[in-house]
Formats: sequence, C-alpha cells, structure tokens
Amino acid sequence: MTKYFTNNFTLTNLYKKPSIKSEIVTQMIYGDAFSISKRSKKWLKIQIKEDGYYGFVKNRKFSKFCRPTHKVNILRSKIFKLPNKRIKINEISFGSKIKVIEAKKNFLKFSNGWISKNDVKPIFFKEKNPFRKISIFKNTKYKWGGKSFKGIDCSALIQIFLNFNNKFCPRDAKDQVKFFKKNVKLNKIKTNDIIYWKGHVALAISKKKLIHAYGPLKKTVVMGIDQTIKRIEKTAKLKVIGVKRI
Repeated sequence: MTKYFTNNFTLTNLYKKPSIKSEIVTQMIYGDAFSISKRSKKWLKIQIKEDGYYGFVKNRKFSKFCRPTHKVNILRSKIFKLPNKRIKINEISFGSKIKVIEAKKNFLKFSNGWISKNDVKPIFFKEKNPFRKISIFKNTKYKWGGKSFKGIDCSALIQIFLNFNNKFCPRDAKDQVKFFKKNVKLNKIKTNDIIYWKGHVALAISKKKLIHAYGPLKKTVVMGIDQTIKRIEKTAKLKVIGVKRI
C-alpha cells in the first residue's frame, strides 16, 4: 500500500530536477498529498496524489498523511494564531485542504492555526458550475508552474477549479486536451467550454469572452475570444487545436 504524506506548507515547488536552478514544473498547495520514491539529504523525489505528477521537492518536515475535512473557497485565506483576527501568521490559497480539529465561534482550528469559517467549504462540497468563481484569479500574476494567488499558469487555472469540485484534471494543457473527450466547434462555443492551443488553454466565460493566465500579459486576464484567437495566431503562430466541454 502506498504511503502518503501531506504538504503542510503554503506552497511547495516541484522541480524537474533536484536543483533550485531547475525548472519549476508545478506546485503543491496546502493539503496536497504525495508519495516519496527516493530520498536524499536535500531532496525528495515525489509523485503528487491528486494528478500523478512527478518531480523533486526540497526535503522538509512534511506532515504524515492527513485526511482533510474542509477546503478553501476564496482566493487567499488568512491563518491566525488565535480564534480572532488580531495576529495573522500565514495565508493559504484557493483549493487548499485542511483537517479541522476544533471549532470556536466563527473560527476553525487546524494544525497550522485558526481560519475563518466563511473561508472554507466541507471537503465534499461541489458547485453546480465548477468555474463559477474563476474570476477571483483575475489580475493574479502569471507564473510558469504556479498554482496559487501568488502566481498561476494557464493549465493550473483550469485544474484547480475542477480539483476543488472533486473532479480529476491533468496538470498540463497537452494532457488536458486528450483527457476531455467531448469536442465542440468554435462557432458553437458557450460558457465553460475550454479552448486549447499547443501549450496553452483558456476558459470561455460567455459566448464572446474568455479568461486565461496569459504569459505575454504577465497576468490572468479576461479577453474577447476572437481577439485572443487572432492575437495568438499572429504572435505565436498557433491555431486552436480543440474546444472541449466538461
């Protein structure tokens, strides 16, 4: 039986190779689980439970596997030392998972501190529209490999909202476009359809607009669908390779 651990840090970078000079391929947010296949003094080779992604993380004091009870449903949730808002000790990002061990007034306690009840939902909660809150990431900095309010990339923006709603989603755009089977024609596009280019992805938020974490603009932006398609074709010489419906 696979032994899992829980990421008990706000963010943990997953590197392609065991070096901080290596490419950051993704991140684990608070509460993500992982298994370890190789250890050294400074590095661990791991596989993330949620999406099967492999890579290297710094060898830190990670928690034993902890089955979560709640998940963060706002962009960034403040963690407090006590069940009041006087001393902030940290923040965790949307989709982070916690195990509540005590409740007091409007606060919940977990291993790292106290969090506002209003910032979380029970772990099995699902939105009818999985992408209902995607605009909370508008203007968040673009970061290759990023998965949080500190920085996010295009495929993570899709993945974290499906993960939040207890749906599996591959990490990378190239794998997502193969995983989602229902194809849609561009002229039939509607809200929540996912548009793919080679190495890029965006979500339709209406028949005419989309949202994406867009490298050239260095942030998550809302743009016209036609405008984006023309811009990417002109600047990156890439055409749409698929439109998928969940």
